[in-house]
Amino acid sequence: MRAEPRSTAATAGRALPQAAAALVLVLLLLVIVRLPWAGDLGMHAATVERLRHSLLHPGNPLVDADTPSPYYSPWMLVLGGIARITGLSVFVVLRIGAVAGLTLLVSGVWRYVRTLSAHRAAPALALLCLLFLWGPVLFNWSGFLGLNSLALTVSYPSVFALGLSFHLWAWLTGALRTGAGWAAWLGLGVLWSVILLVHQFSGVVASLGALATVAAARPGRQTLLRLGAGVALGLVVLWAWPYYAFFSLFSAGADLEAIHRSLYRQLPGRFGLVLLGVAALVLRWRRDRRDPLVIFFVLGAAVFVLGGVSGHYAWGRALPAALIPAQLAAALEVLPVPGRTRAVRTGWAGVLAAALVVGAWTQVGTVGYVVPKSALPGVVAAEYRAPWAGYRWITPWVKYGDVVMARTFPARQIPAYGPYTVAPGYPDVFLPDEGRRTAAVRRYFAAGTPQSQRQQIAREYGVRWVVDTGNALRDAGLRAVAQGPGGQVLYAVRH
Repeated sequence: MRAEPRSTAATAGRALPQAAAALVLVLLLLVIVRLPWAGDLGMHAATVERLRHSLLHPGNPLVDADTPSPYYSPWMLVLGGIARITGLSVFVVLRIGAVAGLTLLVSGVWRYVRTLSAHRAAPALALLCLLFLWGPVLFNWSGFLGLNSLALTVSYPSVFALGLSFHLWAWLTGALRTGAGWAAWLGLGVLWSVILLVHQFSGVVASLGALATVAAARPGRQTLLRLGAGVALGLVVLWAWPYYAFFSLFSAGADLEAIHRSLYRQLPGRFGLVLLGVAALVLRWRRDRRDPLVIFFVLGAAVFVLGGVSGHYAWGRALPAALIPAQLAAALEVLPVPGRTRAVRTGWAGVLAAALVVGAWTQVGTVGYVVPKSALPGVVAAEYRAPWAGYRWITPWVKYGDVVMARTFPARQIPAYGPYTVAPGYPDVFLPDEGRRTAAVRRYFAAGTPQSQRQQIAREYGVRWVVDTGNALRDAGLRAVAQGPGGQVLYAVRH
């Protein structure tokens, strides 16, 4: 008679996380329909737009210059080809990419977690921890898997790359356990290089996870030879990729470091709940000194700390290599472990559930991307952050290939619709005159710049349009054409 309640409780214990994970995935699919605009969406839309017009020689995605770009990755080439063949709009293609990336991510998490636990609830628990076990301060960044961050970046290459990373770790684990042949190892090498080409920072995370997997397995000489061949093939693919010189990215400038400095701020608020996962890693280490998640965490934490100490703040993008193993460890610690009493597991489950509730509440504003703010309860609406408005309002006048003079923030969105800007909205290591372009934009919008100098800048860069707020320029060489959100005005340049 006692076995039945236990069986019922076990069934409920499996069903609850699976149902919660399913609801979250439905929410994310609805978010894809909305595709809220924030962050780098304009960059990726512009990349697809350039590839739609020329798959072989797309040029710089943001400015009218014939330069390579690290955004021309294998995945974006596929999306550009879809846009070119089907004639679908860029944002429809990005939605297709978002569905593919989310599918790859969820299936990758499922496969990798299966190498760590055979328990049926493990993949769903892992997904919930990856999305909610963060901190009480909202944090959004490409390559970080919090729910709100994922909702805003689901169409980005970083999500596709992280999905491939989980598949890489699962495949690598299986290859190490079964003694796979040469073909499998060469395939792993190609997959590793593709991840690095699709999103370089996620590629670093993938590399650290792969290194941890190999170190934990202690492979023999023959396996190491095959592994070396796979790595060598991957390096050849990286070297041969024709759209940009991958290894030139190691010389990225100070602008990249400045952008990533904020990754080292508010650490307890953004990631405090992950400490529960760190405690789980300690328990795993006590059971197995070569646990792959423990090694993975140590490698990721070391790179993150070294980046902060050395001032190489871009290394902070390796932080998911510490977060992911900790979050997975927290999920797996709820499941049956030899020698652990039911009472201890129940207590751990209660603590984890409380942490997930806190993390979910921090990100509850994500619901606002699919439900109108007016329909949300007041406490939920207070957590909602409106996405960017976009610049579709300029498209009746501004055509593909036109050059628009705009400040940094609009310059991050305008190229998504086909135009170029004078200076890129993001640092570009392959654009030799980036500094000169940025200075030209600054001079153009400076209050004391004479009209003659503005006209000279406009002629030099072929500017046909100017976007600015209000009538601050008061330039006779400009003619107001349209008004947009926030008091913005589109001006035509009189030539």
